[in-house]
Amino acid sequence: MLEEVERWLIDRSWSVADRPLHRILAAKRATGQTVSVVLPALDEEATVGEIVSVIRHDLVLQVPLVDEVVVVDSGSTDRTAEVAAAAGATVVHRDAILPRIPAVPGKGEVLWRSLLVTRGDIVCFVDADLREFSSDFVSGIVGPLLTEPDVHLVKAMYDRPLGSAAGQGGRVTELMARPLLNMHWPQLAGFVQPLGGEYAARRGLLEQLPFPVGYGVELGMLVDALHLVGLDALAQVDVGVRKHRHQDGQALGRMAAAIYRTAQLRLARGHLIRPSLTQFERTGDNFEPRTYSVDTEERPPMAEIAEYQARRVA
Repeated sequence: MLEEVERWLIDRSWSVADRPLHRILAAKRATGQTVSVVLPALDEEATVGEIVSVIRHDLVLQVPLVDEVVVVDSGSTDRTAEVAAAAGATVVHRDAILPRIPAVPGKGEVLWRSLLVTRGDIVCFVDADLREFSSDFVSGIVGPLLTEPDVHLVKAMYDRPLGSAAGQGGRVTELMARPLLNMHWPQLAGFVQPLGGEYAARRGLLEQLPFPVGYGVELGMLVDALHLVGLDALAQVDVGVRKHRHQDGQALGRMAAAIYRTAQLRLARGHLIRPSLTQFERTGDNFEPRTYSVDTEERPPMAEIAEYQARRVA
C-alpha cells in the first residue's frame, strides 16, 4: 500500500461515532447547507418504505438534518412508488426527468437524473433494498461534508454478511473492483467498500462528473472524483453492518462486466469494441447461451445540460 494511502486511512477514515448529531447539526446551521437524500428504486416495495420512514423520523422530524427525501422510481412493476410516497418521500419517475433525453435502464442513469429533481447542497445516495436500516447510514456520511470543508465525497464502509457468513458479501468488490483499483488506481486502495451504494457528495462535485448509466457508476465516480479533487477530498465512514438482497451469480457476472468496462474506458478513454457478455443456462440436456450487452453509455456532467443550467440561474 502507498504511504499516501496509509496516511489517508488515518486522516480520512472515521466512525459514525466520531461526529455526534449535535455537532453535525451545529455545522449545518453554521454553514447553511442543505441535504438531499436520494433512493434509486426498482421493485423495492418490501424495503423502501421502512428506509424512508426511518430517515424521516430520525433526521427530518426529530432532528432537522435532512431537507428532502426523494425516491426515483426507475420503472417498478410493484408498489414501490405507492409505498415510498406513503412513507413520506417525494417520488419521481425516472422517465419524467429530462424527457428530451430518452432514459435507458441502469442505476447510474437514475442517480444522474436525480440531480435535476433535488436541491440540496449535499446529495446523499442510499440503496433502496437495505434491511434493518439505520439512519446512521445517512448521518455518518453526511457528517464529514458538513464539518470538514475540504472533504467532497464520503463513502460508507461496513461489514457485508452473506447469509450467516460474516464478511462474505461484496463478491464483485473482492473479485473485480478491488483488484482493478489496486492495480490501476492504487490511491483508492484504502476504500473498504468502493462499490457501496451509500455515499454522499457535494453537488458542486457531482455536477462535474460523468455518470456511467449502469452498475459501473460507483467505480467510475470514485475514479473520476480522485482525478478531479484528489485523494484528500475523499473519505469513508464506518456505519456498522449492511444487510440487503443478494443477487445470483449470473447477475453478479453482468455487474462485474460493466465495472470492468467502466475501468477500461477510464484507462483508454475510447470505445474499443461494442462489448457483450455470454453466459450459459441449462435447459433440459443442453446449455443455452445468453448474451447480454455490457452497458458502456455514460451521461455527461450535469453542469453541461441546458435544463440544469437554467435551473441554477432561476
